[in-house]
Amino acid sequence: MEDAQSKPRAKWYKRKWVWILAGVLLLIVAASASSTKQTNPQSPPPTEKPTTADTQKKAEVAKIGQPARDGKFEFTVKGVECGKSTVGTSPATRQAQGQFCFLTVHVKNIGTEQQSLFSANQKLLDDQKTQYSPDDTATAYVSSAGATWFSQINPGNSVEGVMVFDVPKNATPASAELHDSTYSGGVAVNLK
Repeated sequence: MEDAQSKPRAKWYKRKWVWILAGVLLLIVAASASSTKQTNPQSPPPTEKPTTADTQKKAEVAKIGQPARDGKFEFTVKGVECGKSTVGTSPATRQAQGQFCFLTVHVKNIGTEQQSLFSANQKLLDDQKTQYSPDDTATAYVSSAGATWFSQINPGNSVEGVMVFDVPKNATPASAELHDSTYSGGVAVNLK
């Protein structure tokens, strides 16, 4: 008789765990969907058309030495230099797969709250619009105190340093796309 009673109870426990697991998964999906909607509150809603000012702003491209703003950061590219095959000092050295390009940049927080600068959010592009991401290890080796590899920048403060990109030997950087965060729109800087 105990076997007959324990079987329905066992089935109920199995169903209970399935419902609990389904509920937890539903909460996770709902939480990730709501956080995705909130990650870029500056984007216009999908039903709005970009204004003429938005179109003109995107068409404007800064040059070396000119400030360019994205979100809380004002970027000023000081220069770009390519051709090195190694960075760092022994025993901490990094060998390029192609060639290293050094993007010297000044970053100022123009916002009212601290903002984190990550070199991983930045891009270098060639004439064909091929995108290159930074080599974070190489950037950490050449950046003074990791200033452009990762920095928490308070309002009004700034950092300056080098971001290192590993590009093919025949590639020539044409522009940089700089971001104050992973999901920001970014700002273009012409490197020629």
